[in-house]
Amino acid sequence: MVEKKHLLTSVQMANFVADGFLRFDELVPEEINREVMRELDNRLINFGYEPQGQPLTNLWQDSQGIGKVIRMPEVEGIIQSLLGIDPLYDHHCPHQVGPGHLEGQVWHADAIIDTRQHFDIQLFYFPHDTPREMGGTMFLPGSHLRRIHETDIGRYQNFIGQVPVVCKAGTLFVGHHGIWHCAQPNKTDKLRYMFKIRLNPTVRQLKMWNTDDLEDERIGGILFRNHRWYGNDDRLEYANRIKFWRFLIGDPQFDVNYWLTRIENTPERRVLAGVG
Repeated sequence: MVEKKHLLTSVQMANFVADGFLRFDELVPEEINREVMRELDNRLINFGYEPQGQPLTNLWQDSQGIGKVIRMPEVEGIIQSLLGIDPLYDHHCPHQVGPGHLEGQVWHADAIIDTRQHFDIQLFYFPHDTPREMGGTMFLPGSHLRRIHETDIGRYQNFIGQVPVVCKAGTLFVGHHGIWHCAQPNKTDKLRYMFKIRLNPTVRQLKMWNTDDLEDERIGGILFRNHRWYGNDDRLEYANRIKFWRFLIGDPQFDVNYWLTRIENTPERRVLAGVG
């Protein structure tokens, strides 16, 4: 178990529910960032899949780069807050995009083949400064609860509110497995690195974070954040987020502004006409 000080707060969790990802700038120290790039350059981290479904704790135990990143207390706290204890390794991908690579990746969501309320997470780790001209990953906030078949959105070029990764070395993003994203062109003369790993829960994802601020009055407003790209379908997003928050806190009665309560009102009490 992780110390409480390293766990996410309820406000952070609400932002994850609304946006589908969280950002942690310059979280990883520079000496670890350098070691990660050395490991990737020398293929000390396997570029293929490790045996899937094994405990995350089994992996890269002797690594002073990637292994050290995933065992940082701050990173363990992020993982535990979202997945709970004893997460499983799903897969990883050490992305490297060469200099002058001007072709961008199509918008997609990774392997959306289920409709579970339970969710996996993906860590997107940038071990060096990533300015806009270097590309990085593009995220679409609030897209994670829109179930699609992986590349159904590949025909789109840009969305209102899309967020390009522009960050300093050691920055980590954690995303819901359904977040829409795409890699951007690298217009610089330098190699771009990004390490991604997907993890699965083994326990019910129920109040695994620091819940001291669970009654924070800002949470309702966060869940009703309007990212604008979905136009008049914003009401669908609000309803889905309330359901997601109910799942995370274990309270099927939670609501914001009577949003779901009114449509769940299906009385069965019978009163005969004319009977007082």
